[in-house]
Amino acid sequence: MRSERLTTRFAPSPTGVLHLGHVAHALWTWGVAGALGGRVLVRMEDHDRGRSRPEYERQILDDLEWLGFAPEPESVRSLWGRPSPWRQSDCEDVYLAAAARLRDAGLVYGCDCTRSTIARELGDGLVEGEELRYPGTCRSRGLEPGPGVGLRVRLDPAAEEFDDLRLGVQSQRPSEQCGDLLIRDRSGNWTYQFAVTVDDFRHGVNLVVRGEDLLSSTGRQLALARLLGRAVPPRYLHHPILRNEAGMKLGKKDRATGLAALRAEGMTAAAVIGLAAWRTGLLPKPEPVPAEEASGLFLEGWGL
Repeated sequence: MRSERLTTRFAPSPTGVLHLGHVAHALWTWGVAGALGGRVLVRMEDHDRGRSRPEYERQILDDLEWLGFAPEPESVRSLWGRPSPWRQSDCEDVYLAAAARLRDAGLVYGCDCTRSTIARELGDGLVEGEELRYPGTCRSRGLEPGPGVGLRVRLDPAAEEFDDLRLGVQSQRPSEQCGDLLIRDRSGNWTYQFAVTVDDFRHGVNLVVRGEDLLSSTGRQLALARLLGRAVPPRYLHHPILRNEAGMKLGKKDRATGLAALRAEGMTAAAVIGLAAWRTGLLPKPEPVPAEEASGLFLEGWGL
């Protein structure tokens, strides 16, 4: 295990209220951190300016308090009611500086492609259900930044290898998965891939606990972090995700599993956490688990 204190994070997007899938994620985040003597930071990933709402942010913090998951105080103390280093929309200068570093290294170029134009260019090479891979259309066009022009980072064809603490050794080639990485979209919003990588670096996150639906993002974030100057990458643990009856990842539209609905049914916080534990394979049947006992569900020796 590394000598510095283990630091992970719970980083919801305030585009809606928490549901059972978020509870499962919180359980794994606080549970693993607690088992390893680490801390959990909370930040608001509101890079989607069009959908993020202050009222959702407040509700998320209230729900975490009700559940009993206590974040590192420094990460929430300045979140509500004033600018905060833990809220992405308050950190424009941070992302501008990171993008400038990449630009100075000759890695950034302008791109005005849309998903539809990329799909048309791929044509017969587009496999249904597969991630849309950017083919490098604008690499040599010399587009200047401005309205309607996004920013991409050149990625080399190297493989990124990492040892996921739950899933084992992984190897990914981001240049083949997604192509050159979009870091700012055509509307001027910083992308998830870029903002989360910058934030994990500046916040000292050395263990990322997240759902296995984000596993494919790991290689590109490792590559981007290295380009930004991060010498020691974080470790990763991708946990099982909850799915609805259609087999899709549980989302904000699945209102029956929203915390408000579960609380209205009279469920206690411990019962909700226990349900999430059962749904992610940590318990053989649903039974109450108070937040302060979450770490007991996780064994030592995750390979840190």
